[in-house]
Amino acid sequence: MTLASIVYFGFQALNGQFGLVGKAQIEKEIMRLELERDRLHAERVTLQRRVQLLSPDSLDPDLVDERARASLNLAHPNEVAIIIHREQAAKTTP
Repeated sequence: MTLASIVYFGFQALNGQFGLVGKAQIEKEIMRLELERDRLHAERVTLQRRVQLLSPDSLDPDLVDERARASLNLAHPNEVAIIIHREQAAKTTP
């Protein structure tokens, strides 16, 4: 009985979920999750900067109006809109 329990616990220490083999898998999972955490942190910082630009203190009303009209594709009937696409703007600038 004692020998069987020693063999069982020895096997679990090597191949079990928390044994030596399992430890390597857990370490891989930790590394993967840390990379994902770092990526999400960078994304959060980027989003926070974008939100900060929307604060009333830093907004340019003309820029907001321009972006809103471009996003919504709207203009007043008496306005003249000149749309320059990025490809065209890149060709015309020296």
